Amino acid sequence: MMEGIYIMDINAKNNIEGLRDINKDIEEEDLYISQKLTLTEVIINCIRHLVLIGISMITFFPFLWMLSSALKTKDEVFNFPPTLIPQIPQWNNFVQVFKEAPFARYMGNSLFVASIEVIFQVISAAMIAYALTQFKFKGKKILFAIIMGTYMLPSAVTYIPCYMILSDLNLIDTLTGLIISNLANVFGIFLIRQAFLQVDKSLVEAARMDGASHLKILLKIMFPLTKPTFITFGLISFVTYYNEYMYPSLITKSPENFLVSAGLRQFFIQGGAYGIKWPEIMAASTLTVLPLLILFLIAQKWFMKGVGDGGVKG
Repeated sequence: MMEGIYIMDINAKNNIEGLRDINKDIEEEDLYISQKLTLTEVIINCIRHLVLIGISMITFFPFLWMLSSALKTKDEVFNFPPTLIPQIPQWNNFVQVFKEAPFARYMGNSLFVASIEVIFQVISAAMIAYALTQFKFKGKKILFAIIMGTYMLPSAVTYIPCYMILSDLNLIDTLTGLIISNLANVFGIFLIRQAFLQVDKSLVEAARMDGASHLKILLKIMFPLTKPTFITFGLISFVTYYNEYMYPSLITKSPENFLVSAGLRQFFIQGGAYGIKWPEIMAASTLTVLPLLILFLIAQKWFMKGVGDGGVKG
């Protein structure tokens, strides 16, 4: 009897040791697999980062070359093989730009027009998007379809009607005419509407039960929760209208009303130069782009958040 119990005890110990060995082998195999997956992930991440760095360098190189050319002499610009770093930086090229053309006026006009247009577009887009998402009325879907249908029209189709209207209002060749032509933005309406649709309806209902007005709900609930979307739209709209060339060239004729794109072209062709003064032209181009770079650096956190999560604050 005792021998049987002893033999059973030995068998149990052997089974336990066998199970421990099996578990050890499984743990070692899992560790090997996890290390292999980790190594694979590291390689994939390295490749991904190298590709992104390469794309970033390709994207950034034109601006770097523009800045480099702005600091060169005319002979250095046309040297072959080309060099990226100038022998002696010609900072005077930037000063010369302001002496030869009223670039401060051009940039001021663009900044003023783009800022006023963005303010009105954000306000109008927010109000329309709020009505489309929070109000119930007949024909709401049809109205939204009509609004989106206008977005499919080429912008050039609206140039002649806008010109005729501004002509009747005596606003041709004025900055006011440019501003009132772009007081609403269909893309902004669509973008902010999509952000408002993601806001929890219970928050809006609770505010209504507390007696909050529509304006208070818009300012205190909808706007804070979708702030990245507003900033994203504002940044995109500002860049668009700051760089706009075709429509402002149609409306404005006086040099004092030129926006920066038209002013840059005028500087390019003035006096029959047609691009002879390349260092000054590159300096003027650098000054034109500089406000947009500063704006993006300031707003990049909200811009990336608006692009990444749809603009709704969690």
